[in-house]
Amino acid sequence: MLIDRAQSDNKRLVINELPIIETLQMYDLLPDILFWVKDAAGKVVHANKSFLDHIGVDSLDQAIGLTDFDFAPRHIAKQFIADDQRVIQGELVTNRLEMNVSRSGEISWFITSKRPLINNSAEIVGSYGTSRHLEKSSVALNAMEALKVPVAYVRDNYMNKISLSDLAEVSCLSISALERRFKKFLNKTPKQYICDVRLENARRFLVETTLPIALIADQCGFPDASYFSRKFYRAFSQRPSEFRASYLKSD
Repeated sequence: MLIDRAQSDNKRLVINELPIIETLQMYDLLPDILFWVKDAAGKVVHANKSFLDHIGVDSLDQAIGLTDFDFAPRHIAKQFIADDQRVIQGELVTNRLEMNVSRSGEISWFITSKRPLINNSAEIVGSYGTSRHLEKSSVALNAMEALKVPVAYVRDNYMNKISLSDLAEVSCLSISALERRFKKFLNKTPKQYICDVRLENARRFLVETTLPIALIADQCGFPDASYFSRKFYRAFSQRPSEFRASYLKSD
């Protein structure tokens, strides 16, 4: 995605001056997709109607200039901003499962992708992304209805050992059918989904509590702290201790 009008002195984005504005407005036609564009400082410069509804504002003018701290709980906002900064460094986020908070205050699961925003001089000047509410998406896709049961089961039991046979049984599906559903609609296996849920809850514990990392690993369903650390680093490019330290440092 190329932006051809960014001021070279401070890389500030003025979205209404861009010839792609009509393309961006196309995202208003997608009611189940949150779409946003942010500058390098993490400030919103464009968003679709679903995003505006999600954060509780009536117009784009009210959202421009806001950061995640303005509309998300502090610990979740810090997670989003940390991800944005890695994207600005050139990393990609593709179909990541993450926690978010709906307008009603309910904790929900979203599937999120983010990309760096690059101008015609090949400079990264911001980021953009999409996010879809997992449960709302499953309502919209009748074929995904069968995933609502295993998704809820994992959400409620991530701290315990979960076998594929147990998950298939509560879903009234065979293991192979369960795996096909997850791969088709979430682009991941049931085991990957379980790990993602555990990692997201671990991030929450790391910033919301002072529990030892080994205890967090245990309470989030990981067999040991070293395995947890490896999985965490692979997902977030930081060790659990580094993630917690960076969170505390920014307070």
